Amino acid sequence: MTSPEPREPCVFCGIAAGEAPAELVATWDEVIAFVPLNPVAPGHLLVIPKRHVADVTENPEVSGAVMSAAAELATPPCNIITSAGREATQTVFHLHLHVVPRSAGDGLSLPWTGGDRG
Repeated sequence: MTSPEPREPCVFCGIAAGEAPAELVATWDEVIAFVPLNPVAPGHLLVIPKRHVADVTENPEVSGAVMSAAAELATPPCNIITSAGREATQTVFHLHLHVVPRSAGDGLSLPWTGGDRG
């Protein structure tokens, strides 16, 4: 399945190729983890495949490898979040998982927390 979203230029492909700056925290054969430009909490990481995959639905094998890497880095309590599609809040169309450490009273809310379902 090919994503209808624009692919070029892909900032995450640039990071994976070592052509764009990023604070890398871990690498695997096919996956890297780095600190996002605007972390929402201390310890917030992005985990991405080195090859371009638009979102979690495009290639289940690659998605599994990315989730495995995220699980190695995560320590509860945390959120591990991904989105597929613009309507689902995806803004960078290269598969990425947010690993966000949480604590009681941290003030972070997920997009659907407290929203009206009307």
